[in-house]
Amino acid sequence: MNIKSLLLGSAAALVAVSGARAADVIVPVAAEPADYVRVCDVYGTGFYYIPGTETCLSVSGYVRFKYAVVDNAATNNDEGDDYAAGSGVRVRLNFDAREETELGTLRAFARVQATQAFGNRSGSIGGSDQNYSMDLGYIQLGGLTMGYLDTLWTEGGGLLTDTDLPVGDFQVNRVSYTYAANGFSAAVSLEDDGSRDFAPDVVARLGYDAGFGSLYIAGSYDENVELNTYRNRDFGATAFVGSDGRTRYIDNNGVLVTSRYSTRAGLLSTEVEEDAFALKGGVSLKDVVMTDSELKIEGSYAFDPTAYSTIGLFDNVRSIGNNDIGVNSNIPVEWQVGAGYAQSFGKLGLAFSGVYGETFDLYADVNGDGVRDMLGTGEYYKLVGNVGYEITNNFDMLAEVSYTDIEFDNGTQSDQTAGFIQFIRSF
Repeated sequence: MNIKSLLLGSAAALVAVSGARAADVIVPVAAEPADYVRVCDVYGTGFYYIPGTETCLSVSGYVRFKYAVVDNAATNNDEGDDYAAGSGVRVRLNFDAREETELGTLRAFARVQATQAFGNRSGSIGGSDQNYSMDLGYIQLGGLTMGYLDTLWTEGGGLLTDTDLPVGDFQVNRVSYTYAANGFSAAVSLEDDGSRDFAPDVVARLGYDAGFGSLYIAGSYDENVELNTYRNRDFGATAFVGSDGRTRYIDNNGVLVTSRYSTRAGLLSTEVEEDAFALKGGVSLKDVVMTDSELKIEGSYAFDPTAYSTIGLFDNVRSIGNNDIGVNSNIPVEWQVGAGYAQSFGKLGLAFSGVYGETFDLYADVNGDGVRDMLGTGEYYKLVGNVGYEITNNFDMLAEVSYTDIEFDNGTQSDQTAGFIQFIRSF
């Protein structure tokens, strides 16, 4: 066997072995393209597609630190001064999910937040860390809205300061429908009044938005005023004598009341009917004074006391809804007029607002002795002013001061000066 034959044989053997090994090699499968999160710009900034779906989701919120001071508070400071001051923190999260369907835009919105009580420390007397709770939660499909949110009555209402002074400002379970076209809108809302019967409260609203600003008119029908806090009803309250020698009353739920025949302690009206109507309207004008300005005017009138025509006038850093004359701050209002003005100068903003109004005839436990004192009609006004500044992107400061005064026919009078400074980091 010559050298040539050996070389050819060796080469053939190597090729055969290599072929056998090559048959055993596992070829890797190409990786599937990664499904990265995509930006959804259909509904504005901040939305992205949930992977694998056509649903767009936005997550937003803020952390707020607030320091407030009020005089003539229901609970003054521990040193006996005639004011109260304290700090508090709120954390808010918003979740907004939207997608397009053959019936229109399908949306779900949820807001959860926790507000730490002013001055409280975890582990201190009366102090605690706060749990998150639902502040808003509703579903929308086209013009249909159902869920827990602000009453339709306050939609687009309020003046231009942080303390915006609306009447009937509360949240409620409701089902409503809005039709909108060419700037015009018409809405009707059926709202659960908590009376556990079939009949809801009814609110209707007409509005128009254009380049100059907007205007609206709204009406409400409160079908069961009796269960509000204005009805003089016999709760069979039990009398007791306090350590100060005064007679007070506790109702069947263990809540302090003004007498056997009144509801919760506070302002009560002598003019309550079984149901009640209220009307209000407003107009907003943009750039009417100068560029980046807004002027807003509102007015309301209630034919009878109703939850849709109440206002909280007095502040307290401990969120106690009473002031120095012992009346609940949620006051039933017969009529109110107000105006607000806001002006922006780049990062700096200024705003002012004020209201003037008259209450229904009222009585209250002024002295805390369980005896109802007739107050009569009350006239009130409140003035608010603030200055805000954008410190940097998504970080703002706001300082606000307010003054409130109310005086009743019987001479009972109360006033209050309040203010706060807050810092908000939004995202």
